[in-house]
Amino acid sequence: MSVVRAFIAIELSPEIYERLDQVINQLKDCLSGMPIRWVPAQNIHLTIKFLGDVSVANLEMLENIILSEANCRPAFEVSIGELGAYPSLRRPRVVWVGVKAPPELTDFQRGVEAETARLGYTPEKRAFTPHLTLGRVSRNANSEDVKEIGLVLGDCKVGFLGATRIKSVYLFRSDLKPGGAVYSKLYSASFITSDKK
Repeated sequence: MSVVRAFIAIELSPEIYERLDQVINQLKDCLSGMPIRWVPAQNIHLTIKFLGDVSVANLEMLENIILSEANCRPAFEVSIGELGAYPSLRRPRVVWVGVKAPPELTDFQRGVEAETARLGYTPEKRAFTPHLTLGRVSRNANSEDVKEIGLVLGDCKVGFLGATRIKSVYLFRSDLKPGGAVYSKLYSASFITSDKK
């Protein structure tokens, strides 16, 4: 295959995935029957850059970008928590949990964005706001459904889910299957760590 669907993202700790799974199950109960496609917890990533269709010939250049951008930045910690929605909780289309991160994450994302743009990948117009997508409201949802989902989400409280240290970043391949997207790691790069372990 000469083209793969790919994105650059960060994985979280097993404990965070466990808590995200609990949150999704709680939201499913609260929003039972509503037109929302929930993301399986194991498929949730902190996306740095969605690339779309990538020529296999470009993979090595993308690997070099990830490596050079990660290798000059220290590992960092992120905190996960707080429920939100895009474009707003009153008109939700994407349901997410927030990510609080130090400037290192934004610096890394900007570096990746600039370097991939030089390769011809469209730069993201919106400002980078780290988040974890839990679910997407169906495009077929009517305005009443969207309003109802917004009201329920407004009553849902998701507190602090935990913190996790980020040491690596990955280039993922995404294969769309009948049961949903299947992600596989193509490449990984490490941030600078001072661990003596």
